[in-house]
Amino acid sequence: MAEFVDEAQLHAKAGDGGAGSVSFRREAHVDRGGPDGGDGGNGGDVWLVADRNQASLLGFRDHPFRRATSGVHGMGKKRHGAGGKDLVVPVPVGTVIKTLDGEQVCDLPIEGDRWLAADGGHGGFGNARFLSNRRRAPRFAEQGEAGQEFWFNMELKLVADVALVGFPNVGKSTLIASISAAKPKIADYPFTTLVPNLGVVRYGSSDDYVEYVVADIPGLIEGAAEGKGLGHQFLRHIERARVLVVLLDLAEGAERTPQEQLATLLDELGRYQPSLLERPRVVLGSRADLSGGVEDHLCDLVVSSVTRQGLDALIALLAEKVASARKEQASVENSTIRVHRPAKEAVVVERGDDGSYIVIGRAAERAVRLSDLTDDGALDEAVRRLEKLGVDRLLSRAGVKEGDRVVVGELEFSWWRDQAAEGISPNELPRRPKRAKGVT
Repeated sequence: MAEFVDEAQLHAKAGDGGAGSVSFRREAHVDRGGPDGGDGGNGGDVWLVADRNQASLLGFRDHPFRRATSGVHGMGKKRHGAGGKDLVVPVPVGTVIKTLDGEQVCDLPIEGDRWLAADGGHGGFGNARFLSNRRRAPRFAEQGEAGQEFWFNMELKLVADVALVGFPNVGKSTLIASISAAKPKIADYPFTTLVPNLGVVRYGSSDDYVEYVVADIPGLIEGAAEGKGLGHQFLRHIERARVLVVLLDLAEGAERTPQEQLATLLDELGRYQPSLLERPRVVLGSRADLSGGVEDHLCDLVVSSVTRQGLDALIALLAEKVASARKEQASVENSTIRVHRPAKEAVVVERGDDGSYIVIGRAAERAVRLSDLTDDGALDEAVRRLEKLGVDRLLSRAGVKEGDRVVVGELEFSWWRDQAAEGISPNELPRRPKRAKGVT
């Protein structure tokens, strides 16, 4: 039997973009052929997709790395490089993705939901893209952008219609085995169940029936809401259940009375997530064959998995509650597939420890990703791109002064301002666009 794993890590690495080509047309009888360098291909993305065929995160426990392919470099004669293939990674329905700091970034509770885990790098432009009336023979191209690379923590919250909640060894595993085809490990000692077990129950005729999934959640102990034992790991599998079945042990030798069991279990659920107390709930008396004939008035139903007392009534009651909960949920929830993409990264300016001004953002780093920044044309293009992004205004607001060091990606330069407005002749300025901020 495959092992159930509900926590794992993911290392998502998108493909790098291919570099643009620097090439010029060289053919007989063609005098001064222009630039014809092709663009590099975009790198592939890494997507996570909720898939019901995935039962757990077992495939990520020992192999967390998922990498998309990179784009191909551009070539001469305006031949563009092929793009890398996207990598689609199936994960179980109900997977929650968090950063390593514990911040939730995405939730995939519906089959088919997609999330962009890592964005592929943009392919670089070839030198043919930089041809203009002012620049007739560009001798530079754009480098490919590196694909995004992240580590994530993943947690699985089971998506079940019914969750069985109770103390250890009160008969949850026996009950799910009695009403479904599930075959959980059963023994007469606490904590037999260490991972959730799922069973499918069908009620009704072949033409008109209700089918629902029941989850046997490992037994809770007092203090589970604070994480005592494996409380949080067990309780998170209850969060998505439409109906809760609270099992009370009616056996004469039980350590707690049914009233004490119910009060403690509801208190733990409420402290973990108050909304759980508002879910449709069935209070079920378990192990009636060992109760000595005493039925507790707290219970909606009393059952015995051994004698099958009350099981048919329980199956019918749960089918009714699940159908009602599904109908109510469908009326308030749009069940269309959702595609999640991270918000576009803004360009910001931060101060370095050495007093430099560091420009952060994919768009700014892409603006200076040119093959040869020692070329005047490439340098002018980088300055134009940064101006278009408003980097000069951001630096001014950050308090940059003459001579301060500015870092954008792999480019470092000293800040200077256009002095034409101060009465200096434009002929005395460095050879760069008059309105631009430059590099020294």
